Amino acid sequence: MICTTVRKDNECVFMKKAGCSYAGGACKPIDEKCEGCSRVGDFPTGKYCGSAPDPSAKWLLGNCNLATHISMEIAEAKQKVNPLKASKRGARKK
Repeated sequence: MICTTVRKDNECVFMKKAGCSYAGGACKPIDEKCEGCSRVGDFPTGKYCGSAPDPSAKWLLGNCNLATHISMEIAEAKQKVNPLKASKRGARKK
């Protein structure tokens, strides 16, 4: 439904016929860590996330999983090489 509280005239999954069904009755403004994200929308009542009603809760355990302005670093695990098997493979290729 269309939001009638803080993000007026935008689609919101928490908006019901009786009003906003999110805890507190309205979305929370963005956290300072959200600055630069493409999901942030500027509304007359402030800046709000287009995907999360409480953006600060997304940052509690580390990086927000919806943030578009940060890049996740995936650590590649190096496998141990067995020297005996490696020497046998090298001898086979000759």
